[in-house]
Amino acid sequence: MADDKRGGNSGDDDSYVLEDSGESIEDIEHEMEVAAQEADSTLSRRTKAPAAGPLVEENAQLKDRYLRTLADFENFRKRSEREKSDFFKYALAGLLRELLPVLDNFDRALDHAGDGDDFHRGVLLIYKQLFDTLTKHGLRPIDQANGPFDPKIHEAVVREEDPSVPSHTVIAVLQKGYFLHDRLLRPAMVKVAVGGAEEPR
Repeated sequence: MADDKRGGNSGDDDSYVLEDSGESIEDIEHEMEVAAQEADSTLSRRTKAPAAGPLVEENAQLKDRYLRTLADFENFRKRSEREKSDFFKYALAGLLRELLPVLDNFDRALDHAGDGDDFHRGVLLIYKQLFDTLTKHGLRPIDQANGPFDPKIHEAVVREEDPSVPSHTVIAVLQKGYFLHDRLLRPAMVKVAVGGAEEPR
C-alpha cells in the first residue's frame, strides 16, 4: 500500500509518494480511517505512560497528515466525477459539428422542393429522423428570428436598413446555429436590421 513508502521521506519533507496499487479510492480511504483509529487507540494507551509528550505530538502530526490526504482524495474524486460527466456529455461534439453541414443541406433541399410532392415528403421524413436522433443526444437549434441580436449566439453577416423594426433586430436566419446541451456548437448566421429605433439597454 502507498503508506509503506512514507518512511523514506526526510524529516522536513511533507510530500507523499502514492503508488497505483490497483485499489479503489474507497479502499484507500477505508484503510486510512482504520489507521487513524489505530493511532487514536495507541495514543490513548500511551498517554497514560509518563513519557508520552513526544508521542502525542507525533500522533497529532500523523492525524493532521491523514486528514489532509483524505481531503485531497475527496477533492480528487469530485473532480474526476465532474470530468467524467462532462466527457460523456460533450463527447459527440466533434461528430455533431461535422454533421451540421448535412443538416444545412437538408434545410436547403426542403426550402427548394415543392410542397406536397413525394420527393419533398421523403426528404422531410429522412430529415426528421436524423434531426430527432441528434436532438435526443443534446443538439438544440438556434433559428429564431425577430429577436434582439446576441453576439454570444449570433454572427451577423448581412445588415439591412429597416426602420420598421428596432435596430439590431435579427430579421432572418441565414444558417442555423446549434447548441450541444448548454454549450455553443456553432453560432447562427443572421441578417440584422439597422436604422430603426434603438432598444433600451
